[in-house]
Amino acid sequence: MTHPLLPRLTFDINGLIPAIAQQHDSGEVLMMAWMNAAAVEETLRTGRVCYYSRSRQNLWRKGERSGQVQTLVEMRVDCDGDTLLLLVDQKGVACHTGRRSCFYTAMRDGAPVEIAAPEVDPAALYGEPAPEQRT
Repeated sequence: MTHPLLPRLTFDINGLIPAIAQQHDSGEVLMMAWMNAAAVEETLRTGRVCYYSRSRQNLWRKGERSGQVQTLVEMRVDCDGDTLLLLVDQKGVACHTGRRSCFYTAMRDGAPVEIAAPEVDPAALYGEPAPEQRT
């Protein structure tokens, strides 16, 4: 049975919708990833955040390799139904680079500045260096 939220969502031509993960208690924006209908349904059913990997063409559960799990607190839909806001409880770091947030580069005085250092070596999370391209 299809979740009653799905008909309210507008997926793109590839069947995807952007999902922004935000720490539920601090408001910290952690990451953006893509979800398809199956990822939305699984996330709502299990409470563990699941995304869709465009490069691997399959579902990936946040933390399945790294142990840095996201638990869903609340899913919100924007006014157009084409973007999701996931209020989550993030265990550890959210970024594959070992940083708490994927948004660690800021433009300051016209130049990009790294504003957060890695908290964990990506090799410790994944058993290998983090991929340069994130999906």
